[in-house]
Amino acid sequence: MSEQTHRRITSADVARLAGVSRATVSYVMNDTPRQTISPSTRTRVLDAAARLGYSPSAAARTLRTGRSDVVLCLLPDWPIGPEVGSMLGNLSTALARHGLTLVVHPGNREDRPIGEIWKAITPAAVIAYTDFSVGEIAAMRSAGVALVVPIFGREAQPAVPQQLIGRQQAAHLITAGHTRLGYAYPDDERVRTFAEPRLAGVQDECRDSQVGGPATETVTLDRDQAHAAVRRWHAAGVTGVCAYNDEVALAVLAGVRLAGLTAPADLAVIGVDDIPPARLVIPSLTTVTTDQAAVAAYLSATVVAAINGRPAPAVPTADLVQLVRRESA
Repeated sequence: MSEQTHRRITSADVARLAGVSRATVSYVMNDTPRQTISPSTRTRVLDAAARLGYSPSAAARTLRTGRSDVVLCLLPDWPIGPEVGSMLGNLSTALARHGLTLVVHPGNREDRPIGEIWKAITPAAVIAYTDFSVGEIAAMRSAGVALVVPIFGREAQPAVPQQLIGRQQAAHLITAGHTRLGYAYPDDERVRTFAEPRLAGVQDECRDSQVGGPATETVTLDRDQAHAAVRRWHAAGVTGVCAYNDEVALAVLAGVRLAGLTAPADLAVIGVDDIPPARLVIPSLTTVTTDQAAVAAYLSATVVAAINGRPAPAVPTADLVQLVRRESA
């Protein structure tokens, strides 16, 4: 294999093929404003670039603008479920329409300080699911990061307040006539960011509707332990359970079967996320789902607005959380 095969195609190669200067290639490829370039020249440059497989260097663009076209998303040490995966996929697509690239970094701050991560990338924006310290925000701002977005935490304005999910669950059970509810809390401490506000939403709905509960049980993904929780709920007069998510709800349904009960006649169960097994289990699982495409569109619009110095869009809470009616509740 020749040296030519390995050599990176440069703007000089495009300029030679198109018969223009390297400066003209740069203006065309970077869509530089206030440059008088004829349509025919622009077409010639783009055709040459396509024939050679040329794209501008991201490193050079970073040096020129002071930041990359990367949006860095910092994930905590979480299990990445279908909902988070869907949101990230939609966010990547939405940002790509604006010439931005989403880079996701999973892990926790003990593995590597976040300062080392964003300094290595020099992103246009940073999105995280947890709060930043005042010092972290100041450092990123001084480095030219246009936007720092905590999705959850003290300073966050999440696109989907998790309390709405808990309220939707409880409201469905209460409308169906249940007067004492339970809540199936997860045993994974890593997801407390989601679980606590969802439980608070169920508590608020019970209080506002003047129904009993929620009687809270920590439910592991173990059918025998779920069985014990179901027996305690049943003895306490609980007839409907809001589960943290669909996986926990499926464990509750397994516990219902082991207890010789049926859902929803003896214990109605409602989950969150609408994962594929929710449709396959018998009885099929009633659940609450979030429009992750709309969430991603909001986050993308927020990032693009900040980069361009425009006000952030309104948080689109209306109609994002939807009930999926099935057999279990």
